[in-house]
Amino acid sequence: MSNSNGRSFTRREAIGLMGAMAFSGRALLGADQPAKPAKAGIALQLYTLRDPAKKNLAETLKKTRDMGWEYVQWSGMPDLPAEKIREALDAAGLKAIAAHCGVEPFEKDFDNNVKFWKTVGALNVGPGGMMGDCKSSLEAWKKGAKRLDAVGAKLRGVGMRLSYHNHAGEFEKFPGDPRCKLDILYEETNPENLFAEFDTAWVQVGGADPAAYIRKYKNRCPWIHVKDLAPGQLLGMARFRALGKGCLKWDDIFAAGREAGIEWYIYEQDNFEGDPFDCAKISFEFLKRNLG
Repeated sequence: MSNSNGRSFTRREAIGLMGAMAFSGRALLGADQPAKPAKAGIALQLYTLRDPAKKNLAETLKKTRDMGWEYVQWSGMPDLPAEKIREALDAAGLKAIAAHCGVEPFEKDFDNNVKFWKTVGALNVGPGGMMGDCKSSLEAWKKGAKRLDAVGAKLRGVGMRLSYHNHAGEFEKFPGDPRCKLDILYEETNPENLFAEFDTAWVQVGGADPAAYIRKYKNRCPWIHVKDLAPGQLLGMARFRALGKGCLKWDDIFAAGREAGIEWYIYEQDNFEGDPFDCAKISFEFLKRNLG
């Protein structure tokens, strides 16, 4: 692929350009007519490798790229200035397509936090759960939804997207409301302001069907966390596996993802029985086989 000046783009640059074109097309068409990329991408949630990264970030990122990953979600990594994060990713040949971060920093200092994540290269951001002061009651939860909606609207105005990552607790209910917390959140927010970053394993732990939820919020989940779950639980704790080594129904999930227009499948694993790099490699190969 080349531009009008005859300069050839690398494969990585071309994919990034197509992603930017898809995003701009979505903004023009509206949430009900999303511009779907020709092919879904795969990425690694770096929280998966948080422990080795604490010891040697550069080596962890290099191993990530060496096993085949090209795209990552920044989370659980050492606290660094945006420029240093970008330098570390560039040195390893990686690109951040998303980041986990709180919404409170955007509420306090919007412009500088936008600058931070744009410097990193992550235009898709979002918290890993509801804000701590918005969990105690239905009223508090709805206030949290309004705060997320407001931040999401501002981010949309600067070409970024806000998502919400669930755990199992979002499938519980408040007294007096028949809806689970996650459905309340999405019904109380504008689909253009807050996207669903479903975590497949935590949806299942919460007692719901991951594929059904992806279909339920079709065109509202441009990226999801793909995570596999060991059968049963140990002392109430969820145990995770490399993709394809657990009990999730991946054929159903991938079929739902195609229907829903998922752009990115982001592999994450919270805990391990073995080496996290081995699990990341197995999961990379699994996604490559199933998504092409």
